[in-house]
Amino acid sequence: METMTAEAANRIAYRVAINTKPILTFDEACLYMGMSKSALYKVTSNKEIPFSKPNGKMIYFKRADVDRWLLSNMSATATELADKAMAYIQKKGGKR
Repeated sequence: METMTAEAANRIAYRVAINTKPILTFDEACLYMGMSKSALYKVTSNKEIPFSKPNGKMIYFKRADVDRWLLSNMSATATELADKAMAYIQKKGGKR
């Protein structure tokens, strides 16, 4: 029972450490983003996310870049779309 508790505490400590590190390894980035390794390899091979390979082998990510990538292509809310539509109508004057 104590070993299970210690293992759980170690896993929690590892996840907390990942959330505070400025640079993430490939495995840490997978855990941080909740992505499988194959999905992240696909994203890196398509150069869709910024990454670094200083020695040509290991892949590293800046956590700030990962956060920015995760928040890219956000969908507009219904209110934002309505405001945009209203601004367009006012700009055009309601004329066709």
